[in-house]
Amino acid sequence: MVRPLLLVGQPLLAPLLPVLRADYDVLTLWEQPDAAALARVDALVWAGEFPLGPALIDAMPRLGLIACFTVGYDGVDLDLAQARGIAVAHAGAANAEDVADHAIGLMIAHRRWIVGGDRHLRAGQWTIEAKTRTRSMGGARLGIVGMGAIGIAIAERAEAMKMRIGWWGPRDKPGLAWPRTDSLAALARESDIVAVAARADDNNRGMIDAAILDALGPDGLLVNVARGQLVDEVALVAALRAGRLGGAALDVFDPEPTDPARWAGVPNVVLTPHTGGATQEAVARMLDMLRANLAAHFAGAPLPAPVA
Repeated sequence: MVRPLLLVGQPLLAPLLPVLRADYDVLTLWEQPDAAALARVDALVWAGEFPLGPALIDAMPRLGLIACFTVGYDGVDLDLAQARGIAVAHAGAANAEDVADHAIGLMIAHRRWIVGGDRHLRAGQWTIEAKTRTRSMGGARLGIVGMGAIGIAIAERAEAMKMRIGWWGPRDKPGLAWPRTDSLAALARESDIVAVAARADDNNRGMIDAAILDALGPDGLLVNVARGQLVDEVALVAALRAGRLGGAALDVFDPEPTDPARWAGVPNVVLTPHTGGATQEAVARMLDMLRANLAAHFAGAPLPAPVA
């Protein structure tokens, strides 16, 4: 029996190879397979944040499935895939709870001065005269941009912390318990903290721009656990340096990895290297979903986590 042939796209997915090879023949893109090999590929395993160009798709006339190992799939041209009759799947909400935990952690780390306090103590600056006051979480107004699985998980956690929650997204969701504001600008004006949890696409690049940062203001905190491209980083750095924005806590950047020199001397920031969803447990769930999507596709069954 001829086994389906998979192409794995990025070296960061190399740990998947032993698992995938148990059921499939596998090629890797970084080993530069020739045109004849690409022409036999049945499914592509892809890290969804990476752009997937039409040239690679054109080289795989048998391609029937783009299986994103990741939850995100913003690097995939869905219109092109649909036009070619190629199904697209992803990891569903496999890491939503972990990303939400990370978002709350970033809020607490910044608002309660945990990172800054650590540095302050280690530098020998803690004295009786240098006592620092921080800000409570309870009662803080949290605005969430994007109310998918991650946004909802953030709201649930924030509600338990007695924060006041609002949200904005391009489409209303009447079943949610939290009020949707009329606009992103209004959400920023009415919030102490804005957490970005929206899915990135070609229409919302740089949506958190200078005007939104100014609306959030000199006491406001921006938290981004979605995609770096949603925030105008040049405007963000300028607002932080000028004191027009109170602070930022970021797990994602544009581009990645971010240049550390960009953040040298920028005040009031907490930075983590895109680790929000990268827990051992979430990665295990993503692998399970990848295997389920591949198995369903080759069995002619509905995909467990299709991209809408």
